[in-house]
Amino acid sequence: MIVRTVLPRLATATALCISLASLGAVAQAATEWDMPTPYGDRTFHTVNIREFADDVREATDGELDITVHSNGSLIGHPEIKNSVRRGIVPIGELIMSRLANENAIFEVDSVPYLASSYEDARTLWEASREIITEELAEQDLRLLFAVPWPPQGIYTQQEIDTPEDLQNLSMRAYNAASERLAQLVGAVPTQVEVPDIPTAFSTGRVDAMITSPATGADTKAWDYLSHFNHAQLWLPKNMVIVSERAFSRLDETTQQAVLDTAATAEERGWEMSRQETEEALKVLEENGIMVTTPTPALATKLEEVGATMTEEWAERAGEQGEAILEAYRTAKE
Repeated sequence: MIVRTVLPRLATATALCISLASLGAVAQAATEWDMPTPYGDRTFHTVNIREFADDVREATDGELDITVHSNGSLIGHPEIKNSVRRGIVPIGELIMSRLANENAIFEVDSVPYLASSYEDARTLWEASREIITEELAEQDLRLLFAVPWPPQGIYTQQEIDTPEDLQNLSMRAYNAASERLAQLVGAVPTQVEVPDIPTAFSTGRVDAMITSPATGADTKAWDYLSHFNHAQLWLPKNMVIVSERAFSRLDETTQQAVLDTAATAEERGWEMSRQETEEALKVLEENGIMVTTPTPALATKLEEVGATMTEEWAERAGEQGEAILEAYRTAKE
């Protein structure tokens, strides 16, 4: 009788222990995040983000594991922001100015000659960070960090000496600002994502583009272009955003680890961008690209375009834009 009574109890206790152990294992399992990014593995932005993911994994002892899906392999660039907002993925990277149609403040870093050096770009970022962060927060998105591309220039298949040389060229554009600049210089803007650039040139879809030395080097521009005008038009930023819902599910220690590693990634990314500018220009020249700067005639035209676009941007951005410009100009004094 005793045996019959004890054995069922032992079996029940054993089953309970196994169940509790299983629950504990589930509770301790790592949180896994998939992170789409639009650019290839050789792009310094992607390199920096992979380091960020590694840093998060280390700082959280593996409790948060971020898998980076580069080159638009998981989600295309145009869909990344809304995919994060809708919870399809918890985190993602995109170029900030892609959101210009939602609010003009997102393209403040893509106004020609408003901030065309790293020093000015950093000052502009600090002047606009709070407003941009608040705008994203209204959509339940948290800004983690932002890193600039090298200064934007103009790639062509022939030397550009005068504004007239740009007229009627089919010019690759990647945001509203590059589209508008193309229009103002008489070119024809054409949307092309970075992975599609070589094909777009080889098929004749475009014959010029506005982008950075880094993108030119990454896409081996010397295979389809001959000239790069280092006009240093603006320094657009990529930003990493996370769903506030996903972030809030993390415990406080993990949240702080993410914020700390994000701050480190931003500082590292800005320095990587500076280095990339110098290295990419060398790579372009070593592979036969003729690197030049704007002639006086072209510079005058581009500066006129910049003044026009600054006025247009300020009008679209309204009070938020005025606040950013005031803070920026005050900081530069």
